[in-house]
Amino acid sequence: MSEVVSWNAEGRDRAGKGGARATRRSGLVPAVIYGNKQAPVSIAVEPRALWAQMNTPGLHSRLFDITVNGTTERVLCRDIQKHKVSGQPLHVDFLRVSADAKVHVKISVHFSNQDKSPGLKRGGVLNIVAHDLEIIAAADHIPSELVVDLEGLDIGASIHVNDLKLPKGVTVVTHGENATVATIASPTVSANVEAAAAETTGEAAS
Repeated sequence: MSEVVSWNAEGRDRAGKGGARATRRSGLVPAVIYGNKQAPVSIAVEPRALWAQMNTPGLHSRLFDITVNGTTERVLCRDIQKHKVSGQPLHVDFLRVSADAKVHVKISVHFSNQDKSPGLKRGGVLNIVAHDLEIIAAADHIPSELVVDLEGLDIGASIHVNDLKLPKGVTVVTHGENATVATIASPTVSANVEAAAAETTGEAAS
């Protein structure tokens, strides 16, 4: 299950652009909690805590318990508006979720036991097609990552969605049937692909 991060936030009396600007002038980041058939709640969050979460992988699949005026809301981060130059957060949208709610989130794919792959030991190259995958899962059972075990895989092996060992209740959403997640290619094939890519880049530049 994905970790749950607890935050305290301040309530905001003023919504809209004027209220958001006033919040930013006070040194906080305006945000809103919405969804689950309840009225939206305008809040303000501490920017350093938010920035730390933005720089931690899995932001949009991590659950947050945000406490505002004594009431705790369990949410997912759905969107962050950022400054075009500095990248600093300007506004955050949080979606309320109940324990049994089914949610769509993107989860990182982690490749384990690379040192136990005969193909990689012989100089093969791990070509990752999908660094993350979209899944459907209950909000309280979102996995922190999807793990692909490379033990025993040789050059020429392909890992597909159907090969993944998914936690109970987790479904992968793909645009193609049994999509490829990664392959183990020979060094020659990998070198040829890189050379072709470099050639194409050179032609485009000339």
